Amino acid sequence: MLPSRPPPTGARHSLLLLLLVQIAACTRSADNTTKALKEVTLAAILPLTNTDYAWAWPRVAPALFQAVRLVNSDPWLLPGLKLQLVHGSSENRDGFCSDSMAPLAAVDLKLSHDPWAFVGPGCDYSSSPVARFTTHWEVPMVTAGARAVGFEHFAAVTNTGPTHRKLGEFGVRIQEAMGWRQHAMLLFSDNKDANDDRPCYFAVEGLYTQLGQHNVSIRERVLQADNLDYKEEVQQIRDNGRVVYLCCSWDILRNLMVQFWKDGVELEDYIFFFIDLFAEGLGGRGPVRPWFRGDPYDFAARQAFRVTLYCCCYFHCYYWFIVKYCGLLILTILCNCSCLSIFLSTASTLLFCGLCVLGVMGPVEMDEFGDRQMDFAVWDTIDVESGEFQVVCVYNSSMKQLIMQGGRSFQWPGGSPPPDVPKCGFKNDKPACLARTNTHVNMYINIHMCSNHHIYLVLSMGLESELAAQLWRVSWDDVQMSNLDLVLRRTCSRLTLSLKGSNCGSLMTMEGNFQIYTKTGYYKGNLAAIKYMNKKRIELTRKVLFELKHMRDVQNEHLTRFIGACIDPPNMCIITEYCPRGSLQILMESDSITLDWIIIRSVMCCCCQGMLFLHNSVMVSHGNLKSSNCVVDGRFVVKITDYGLESLRPSSFPEDTYAYYARKLWTAPELMRTDTAPPCGTQRGDVYSFSIILHEVALLRGVFYLDSLTMTPKGQCVHPRGQYRQSVLSTCPICLPCLFRGYGSNILDNPSVSYEQYANNLEELVEERTQAYHEEKRKAEALLYQILPHSVAEQLKRGETVQAEAFDSVTIYFSDIIGFTAMSAESTPLQVVTLLNDLYTCFDAIIDNFDVYKVETIGDAYMVVSGLPVRNGKLHGREVARMSLALLDTVKSFRVRHRANQQLRVRIGIHSGPVCAGVVGLKMPRYCLFGDTVNTASRMESNGEALRIHVSEATREVLKEFNCFQLEYRGEIEMKGKGSMKTFWLWTKGGETILKPPLVLDVNL
Repeated sequence: MLPSRPPPTGARHSLLLLLLVQIAACTRSADNTTKALKEVTLAAILPLTNTDYAWAWPRVAPALFQAVRLVNSDPWLLPGLKLQLVHGSSENRDGFCSDSMAPLAAVDLKLSHDPWAFVGPGCDYSSSPVARFTTHWEVPMVTAGARAVGFEHFAAVTNTGPTHRKLGEFGVRIQEAMGWRQHAMLLFSDNKDANDDRPCYFAVEGLYTQLGQHNVSIRERVLQADNLDYKEEVQQIRDNGRVVYLCCSWDILRNLMVQFWKDGVELEDYIFFFIDLFAEGLGGRGPVRPWFRGDPYDFAARQAFRVTLYCCCYFHCYYWFIVKYCGLLILTILCNCSCLSIFLSTASTLLFCGLCVLGVMGPVEMDEFGDRQMDFAVWDTIDVESGEFQVVCVYNSSMKQLIMQGGRSFQWPGGSPPPDVPKCGFKNDKPACLARTNTHVNMYINIHMCSNHHIYLVLSMGLESELAAQLWRVSWDDVQMSNLDLVLRRTCSRLTLSLKGSNCGSLMTMEGNFQIYTKTGYYKGNLAAIKYMNKKRIELTRKVLFELKHMRDVQNEHLTRFIGACIDPPNMCIITEYCPRGSLQILMESDSITLDWIIIRSVMCCCCQGMLFLHNSVMVSHGNLKSSNCVVDGRFVVKITDYGLESLRPSSFPEDTYAYYARKLWTAPELMRTDTAPPCGTQRGDVYSFSIILHEVALLRGVFYLDSLTMTPKGQCVHPRGQYRQSVLSTCPICLPCLFRGYGSNILDNPSVSYEQYANNLEELVEERTQAYHEEKRKAEALLYQILPHSVAEQLKRGETVQAEAFDSVTIYFSDIIGFTAMSAESTPLQVVTLLNDLYTCFDAIIDNFDVYKVETIGDAYMVVSGLPVRNGKLHGREVARMSLALLDTVKSFRVRHRANQQLRVRIGIHSGPVCAGVVGLKMPRYCLFGDTVNTASRMESNGEALRIHVSEATREVLKEFNCFQLEYRGEIEMKGKGSMKTFWLWTKGGETILKPPLVLDVNL
């Protein structure tokens, strides 16, 4: 029960205070079981400066802070909890909603404040990546901007504004109420490059989804606002639709309606629904006359707007709702936050499902997806003379009903709603209409001539009329890939919101439609399977016409629906229902699902019921039954396909092809023994094929898998006539329920068992793919660590920019091979490569034992540094000196493969000093060193001698602190660009003695 304490007064905060009472009740119940938290943080992600957005921070912030103060000032509301609000910006430099800035703001707020919930963002593109993050974090996200269809699949998103799914449901109810159950046309403007979040595209997506689910064929067309030919658009509407949904600017709508009037189109045959979710075209408080412009075309526009209905959200002041909704969201979340055990166990829209509170504009109710139940209003011209629009009908989304307002009714120019499909087609070219005219004339003549045969003639003419109408015929022009479908197909993801600048931008969930197992196309807006006929010409004989008529008449749940046939050369094909799960053969070969006995039983029942219906129909038999002709639809119902049309089947396959022999595996023995087998087979042959399919399903090892078993053939199965098989198929419906009591005939009738099976399969697949991913990631990281220093690679992996860094003191090593130029001239390129590879592989193995970093190798030069990128004090001098002695010792025992008797001689130079280091370039980036220290180290090497380590005075000062190296003063050496420098030879380390090699002057330096 609610507490008896009365809420504070004030209409301005009535919604807030009512919710505070509910919060207090929820908090009291939670105090007994969960310790209250001290702080509750909410994070708002909204446009920071652009007030053109109704949900921008300057507009919404006052309501947010007022709600925070109201909650924190009354300790009775949230005892022990303190509410604080933080915010981030979702706009880019140009002030528009950004799909890159919003997720960055969400991550920053999550890491810095760990909020319990997010408010915003307000745009579809910016909401999508934030929704993915919040769903992963299990943190609620409450917004009025996630309107697109796909957001219902994000568990953490709660939408308090109008959604396009609700708009689609509204369109379905309109269609049903007016008796429009066949066709609709969608006309919308779309500009992928604009910064408007493509509102019309996503609004039409909601209508497209919902109408398509209710078997309404859809024809859509994009209005190119920059180059719009209104006369062409009028012709397209006349040829493709009567019930038209438009989403565009008011100017485009008005110009289009004026063009309708100019062309003399009979407007009473059309109806236009103009979509304007936020009622931006209603204007001020004066009369609503969207057609009025004060120009010479006002009269034509007023007359044409009689067939235009205006659709928008039903509210009194949407701007005030935008300002107040943030307070509602904060307190709704807090109510759930106070119930800690619930909140911590699931942060999803389940917290908001079914919620209903009394707001300042009436009840605020949430649906099963956690979205607000938003009502829609339909405006119509009430007074023809004034042309004023008023609300005629309101769609209540909670009750899913259309409610007429104030005794008003729709003003249909023709007296009633126009049909969505004209009787004779949009182009008045249906063969039935043409045939019906001739048929009626002939019928009346025959009635006068033969009155005694009246009934016979009526029946006969009815059949002939149906044959002449050719209702099965499909024009190839109607089989196409439409614009909207192409965009949806390109998303290539079940839940993808593409970036704004891309060619895609759909939130549609196309489960199964992206796995195309056969040639497909779109017919009347629906995806269909297309089977081409290998014929150059089809003669429409009476037999062929009857076969096509029978295909259209035979319909069953377990048979694929025959849509029609196209006989226009060269595109002669059969068009049937497309089943997105593929064939039963593909299902058995798939690793994504395990066929347990429940699924096997379902397959057996579906196949059996489909074949029984086919055997009892005019088709009589199938003749080509096999596992690849048993297809699975989206509900996992198995359907029989490739039946009938005996005259259109290919006569034979070449006997040397795989297809010829493969199809024989399901063919009954008695049919293979005869040279004149019926094209559609026999019922006994179908029973044999059915048994082979059951054998496939049971063993899951392919057709006719025997392994090492020795099987004895049964006489009744190989009987020359096979008459004993007839009773097997007919008894299947009786036997199967006895074998599998307690299970439905469909896989989805047993959801708890099938879902558990699918979950187990998916877990195994996820674990396998995760292991493969981690292995590939390990290899990639290992390669990266070989190219760049470990610390620099970690920065790049975190997405950080590697800034150049200065180091006060490092030691650099240079070495090269004396006489390398002459040796290269006397050797082949492959031998030179082998030499350098052997030498540097040996060097690389040695330097791993020291705190050094290999910078690069250029030809025969080898460069190493110590003291960066990780500083090591003055140890860099010691590490490079020890490494140099080890390398020198290794070189003395190194032998060249193609010159085994030649001693390889190198000279080494070392210098210490400051450098600057950083990553240079974007392609093949390198970690490079810059500074005079690098040049000096190179000079030390070039002025050195064979098999000696040349050390500068700076390095000597570093090594003196370790007191374990013996150095010999060489003297002052004149170096290019440096002048005279004191240098030294490095001889020993730790008491070890290295013999001084003789001084040798080599002219090949």
